[in-house]
Amino acid sequence: MQNKGYFITFEGGDGTGKSTQLRLLSEYLSQKGVANTMTKEPGGTEVGQELRQLLVTGDKDKFDAVAECLLYYADRRVHLASKVWPLLEQGAWVLSDRFADSTVAYQYYGYDKKVPYETLADLYKIAVGDFKPDLTLIFDLDPEIGLARSFKKAEGMAVKETRHESRGLEFHKRLRQGFLEIAKKEPERCVVIDASKSIEEQHKEVVKIISERFGLS
Repeated sequence: MQNKGYFITFEGGDGTGKSTQLRLLSEYLSQKGVANTMTKEPGGTEVGQELRQLLVTGDKDKFDAVAECLLYYADRRVHLASKVWPLLEQGAWVLSDRFADSTVAYQYYGYDKKVPYETLADLYKIAVGDFKPDLTLIFDLDPEIGLARSFKKAEGMAVKETRHESRGLEFHKRLRQGFLEIAKKEPERCVVIDASKSIEEQHKEVVKIISERFGLS
């Protein structure tokens, strides 16, 4: 097998089920003998866990879109340098629940372009450089359904990670369109998956995409 691992990112609005599909793919890869690691943004490292508390809990207006971008990119840099890049060099596949597309979707499209796209591009260049995911799976779902799922999930959580969910339906409609625009701009990297399908149907589609893209059998 290859010497260097693949970086696969799972994107989409809140409640789309991407985390479930990430876990199922990790289990599938392990069964195939492929070393892999599940991670997430924000929160994939110890420092990231602290940043996650700031970013996904509490009042939605405690800081603005620009401050959010800077915090997300601080988390991203730590995540890449201390975890993602070393694992890829070791030959492991890294499956990440969110990456830079989420920052564009939330802070640019969701906030109705309050943060200039050029600013996001500059932050990406500083923190990430020329590195990109080998594949991005974007899970698309009606935001009303997704938000209902998210709030239901939060009922059983000790710490309520619903800061972004509380922004309202219009924000999440823009967010959905943002992810679809990202997919249109980079069709060679991004694949959109219908998240209204059953968990089993989505998993089969993910496996098919992965197998064709990376030569698994």
